[in-house]
Amino acid sequence: MAVDGAGVVVTGAGGGIGAAIATKLAQEGARVVVNDIDADGAREVAERIGGHAIPGDAASDDGVEALVTAAREHLDGIDIFFANAGIDRGQGLDAGEPDWAASIEVNVMAHVRAARRLVPTWLEAGGGRFVVTASAAGLLTMLGSPTYSVSKHAAVAYAEWLSATYRHRGIVVQAICPQGVKTRMFDDAGGGLQEVLSHDKALTPEEVAEAVWQGLADDRFLILPHPQVQDYYQLRASKTGSWLNGMNRLQQRLEAKGVF
Repeated sequence: MAVDGAGVVVTGAGGGIGAAIATKLAQEGARVVVNDIDADGAREVAERIGGHAIPGDAASDDGVEALVTAAREHLDGIDIFFANAGIDRGQGLDAGEPDWAASIEVNVMAHVRAARRLVPTWLEAGGGRFVVTASAAGLLTMLGSPTYSVSKHAAVAYAEWLSATYRHRGIVVQAICPQGVKTRMFDDAGGGLQEVLSHDKALTPEEVAEAVWQGLADDRFLILPHPQVQDYYQLRASKTGSWLNGMNRLQQRLEAKGVF
């Protein structure tokens, strides 16, 4: 699929990875709709890149319906949808019901609700592209945050299901799975977790966007801005017990440092 001239929607694009992806695609000639629940952020990015802001909720059923409807009207059709919006809310065993509900809503159901509206139209048109911003946590885990780990695993699983079901009908599905990225979420993680997330270098959002651009060129399912994640993922699959023991040792070190 050519990006030049394509109609693209990027959710959660008022800053961070989403803003960097929107900027990169606009530079490559895409017509970009910038969505974010932060209306001012969405408008600022859209103005800077020559895109079009459609602020609002990209997770609820009504919010997704409004976004897709408005984006289709503005772009005259959506060719690529970046389900990028995400949250990290709730820590440890005591993460509350509202934290679990919000994590599932934003990190999983937002993707489900967007795909419901996009895939039928893409099937009629003969193709489309759905790109999920998950996380290395969706392939491995995130110590300290069960809500983030579980919801990002679910995001990857849903993307896998979409790809397995519709790839032969022209729908390309991809999952972006970075480790540490220098965003507000990274800044809020605190020194101990930042150290873990920076083990293989914390990337800038622009570096992630460049990896995404390369991934769009060859349709790979997993887009891994940190290539080391592939090795960790293979170790987890082939030697699960050893991998879990290693993660538990890391958990113990973080507890000794007072991170958890």
